[in-house]
Amino acid sequence: MIRLPDPKPEVLAQRDAIIAGLRALLPEDAVIADPVELKPYETDGLSAYRQPPLAVVLPRSTEEVAAVLRFLHARGVRVVPRGAGTSLSGGALPLADAVVVGLMRMNRILSIDYADRFAVVEAGVTNLGITGAVAGRGFFYAPDPSSQLACMIGGNVNMNSGGAHCLKYGVTANNLLGLRLVTIEGEIVDVGGAHLDAAGYDWLGLLTGSEGQLAVITEVTVRILRGPEGARAMLAAFRSNEVAGACVDAIIGSGIIPVALEFMDRPAIHACEAFAHAGYPLDAEAMLIIEVEGSPAEQDDLLGRIRAICERHDPISLKVSQSAAESAAIWKGRKGAFGAVGRISPDYLCMDGTIPTSRLPEVLGRIGAMSAEYGLLVANIFHAGDGNLHPLIMFDANDPESFRKAEHFGADILRLCVEVDGCLTGEHGVGVEKRDLMGTQFTVTELDQQRRIKSAFDPGWLLNPHKVFPLAG
Repeated sequence: MIRLPDPKPEVLAQRDAIIAGLRALLPEDAVIADPVELKPYETDGLSAYRQPPLAVVLPRSTEEVAAVLRFLHARGVRVVPRGAGTSLSGGALPLADAVVVGLMRMNRILSIDYADRFAVVEAGVTNLGITGAVAGRGFFYAPDPSSQLACMIGGNVNMNSGGAHCLKYGVTANNLLGLRLVTIEGEIVDVGGAHLDAAGYDWLGLLTGSEGQLAVITEVTVRILRGPEGARAMLAAFRSNEVAGACVDAIIGSGIIPVALEFMDRPAIHACEAFAHAGYPLDAEAMLIIEVEGSPAEQDDLLGRIRAICERHDPISLKVSQSAAESAAIWKGRKGAFGAVGRISPDYLCMDGTIPTSRLPEVLGRIGAMSAEYGLLVANIFHAGDGNLHPLIMFDANDPESFRKAEHFGADILRLCVEVDGCLTGEHGVGVEKRDLMGTQFTVTELDQQRRIKSAFDPGWLLNPHKVFPLAG
């Protein structure tokens, strides 16, 4: 079980004064302190863990964020930044003596430059909202996590989110140009900008994926790209997970880089088909969704080459979409996968390890053996092209033994990822979920070096505390 620290008594004793001070800084509706109104903020996408915060503030500008942080820093109060709360690693889980700084009201598109291909947006703009703002001119924002309808760009930066199309276009870090942030002391700092690369140290690289440990991000400058001429998807169904994994490795090994290469196993296929009615092959043990883009001739060439590779792996069926509507139906099932699995299991843990694609057959086989050992069903849905696994471990949170098994099963999967030269997280972050597994991947010296970086930005360890780094004792 994940352990949460005891609150600081001296902070709890100041609760009324802290709330009064925050209300003096912000509009009346921007400070939430009523226990009932705090309930929506007590958890995030890792909903097995809950803890109401001391209070929640909802600023509307970078200046208001800075004023809040100056006030809280002077009183030694912990701060938890929060966007949409879609984090699957407990990244926005609050503490009883912490103030949650919710950025969802900072949701403006500040500027768009089509000539130089960038947009400046506030941290509370949704991922899909960026593409929606530029699509009319034929542009899009490339990273597309499954939660893109709800998740916010500030959270994407903090977790370095990816998505199905990151195989070709890269994750969030590859699509950023600049950040505006507020330090724990309330200082406003700009990093990077509207140009491709900034002089000096790579502060942008350091801050991206830092999980709210170093600063509160309030504005983001992103790259926008011209939309492709067209795209088509295909389905390839196989008799086993291992064969499908070998096909993935063969596609990547051939030098072909599809726009997306997604994997679903039998439990996932059945759950998603019941939810989306996308025409998935129910007799398959595993299925790949493969998408290419370009001119019609380029699409035909790539799909033909990929089809030839798939045929060498004795597929049950191959289906190439012939229209945008057919491609949309294929993706409807995949994009709704997490919700679809939620219909067949009371609860699930979504893991997020990353492995070399050459080890996919081995790892999928071992996850299957673990599933039998723990007696818990697992649905494998993941970004196969870059080896970012998302096994969904199904359990019942109302059954303590089922919950305990699910946690141990998940930890074993992540240890396996590290064992085969992968890593603990691809896009969900460490949060509290993987915090106590960090020693599996990093040495004591490496963790100490990371802690020193944290201390340089946040000497009092007030920003998003008790995440990422293993607790002492």
